[in-house]
Amino acid sequence: MKCPFCASTNTQVKDSRDTPDENAIRRRRECPDCGGRFTTYERIELQELTIIKKNGERVPFDRDKLMRSITLAVSKCGISSFEIEKLVDEIRREFENSGMIEITTKAIGEKVMDKLIRINKVAYIRFASVYKDFKEVKDFEEFVSKINS
Repeated sequence: MKCPFCASTNTQVKDSRDTPDENAIRRRRECPDCGGRFTTYERIELQELTIIKKNGERVPFDRDKLMRSITLAVSKCGISSFEIEKLVDEIRREFENSGMIEITTKAIGEKVMDKLIRINKVAYIRFASVYKDFKEVKDFEEFVSKINS
């Protein structure tokens, strides 16, 4: 594993343990060259997922990008990083188990929204505002009125 600080490939694992949900192994590493310490995660990947963007471009599934999007939506909603990790793993696993290897950004957005509405309605609305590209206040009002009805 390459050190993120000095790019040395001579890093050492100092500690390994399962994550609380047992879907990954957390490894604490140290670089003997610069003394830097960092954490890596080893996760099961059943198959490579390809994302089809709105413009038709195909890109590899980026777990970190999905994490950032959800983290932004749930900020200040009292949802822990562990819960976000679990949510992202659950979404990925559902797509992998479906047998689909190419997934549209729309399918991912809808899946995230399905999960968020059960967890926190404010986070759901925040995510939807970006995903559905709300332009005006009336867009929010219409969306919220559908939730409350």
